[in-house]
Amino acid sequence: MRVAPMPSKTLVHDHVALDEIELCGELIIAASAAAGERLSFDLIDEVLRVAPRGAPRGGGGQATAWRPRPQAPDGL
Repeated sequence: MRVAPMPSKTLVHDHVALDEIELCGELIIAASAAAGERLSFDLIDEVLRVAPRGAPRGGGGQATAWRPRPQAPDGL
């Protein structure tokens, strides 16, 4: 019988997983603040900080009620 090794005492950060968890949290916050039953695809893209291919990047566009929070520096 094989037994899984005991977890190491060292703390390991999976930055990809932590980023995904943060984005899920941002989606939950946006959904709870939304007036409608569902988030629009455009608002989901804004929350996830993505844009369709070929879309201009920058400050132009309509304002929305939800704003992503600023990113903290790594290590905090």
